[in-house]
Amino acid sequence: MADYSKFSPYYSTPVYSNSFLDLYEPREIPRLQDDVVFTITEVYKFKPHLLAYDLYGDSRLWWVFATRNPNLIKDPIFDFLPGRSIYIPKKQELTSALGI
Repeated sequence: MADYSKFSPYYSTPVYSNSFLDLYEPREIPRLQDDVVFTITEVYKFKPHLLAYDLYGDSRLWWVFATRNPNLIKDPIFDFLPGRSIYIPKKQELTSALGI
């Protein structure tokens, strides 16, 4: 089984017996003082992939919002609701933390 991409939320999770994932190990996204507070608009309702594309240029980073805001977003799709304010890491810090 191939390793997961650096864009994947499973990148840090080991593969067991070369056939399936071991226990999930979340990726670290540091909380910084200069993280942006973003209020989700109607355009992004249930569409974290679209916000990831607009902010970072890559829709594969949709999972970052749920990882960075675990107390607000339990379901990364259906908890992505208009009016909810979330913390968003800046592109430079995110790419540095993920090594991309």
